[in-house]
Amino acid sequence: MATFIGDFVCKADAKGRIVLPSLFKKVMNAMEENRFVVRKDLFDDCLILSPYPDWEEEMNKIRARINMYNRAENKFYRQYFRGAAEVTFDGNGRMLLPKRLLEKISLPKELVLVGVDNKIELWSKAVYEGEEMTEGELALMAEKILGNTDFKEREVE
Repeated sequence: MATFIGDFVCKADAKGRIVLPSLFKKVMNAMEENRFVVRKDLFDDCLILSPYPDWEEEMNKIRARINMYNRAENKFYRQYFRGAAEVTFDGNGRMLLPKRLLEKISLPKELVLVGVDNKIELWSKAVYEGEEMTEGELALMAEKILGNTDFKEREVE
């Protein structure tokens, strides 16, 4: 499993190509992988880039929970795939992002690629900067989530 760390500002060219930061490219090369699945995040105004093997693992988990004979679940499954695309990067780390997906985050001039564990989030720089928590907010959230937790008993899914 890949682990991406850090945030990097970049610009898309006129065709919608971006350059993958060298640290992220290094992680992908170690996996011997050059494919991502990109989709709009379900909750935030950003795109999610998942290495293809991680996407397949996620899909296996979803398939195990979906009843394809349930209309609502079938519709969810279709919508989930509808907003996704496979992208590859070349030897220079360039990849072409589908315009239809960039439009979902307002075709920003400046982008931020953010490593968040096993995925990369792609944000409009202006939106990303507006989403930052204060140090106090982060501390309170950490206390709420982790403060009274016995880590030995808590399972991570």
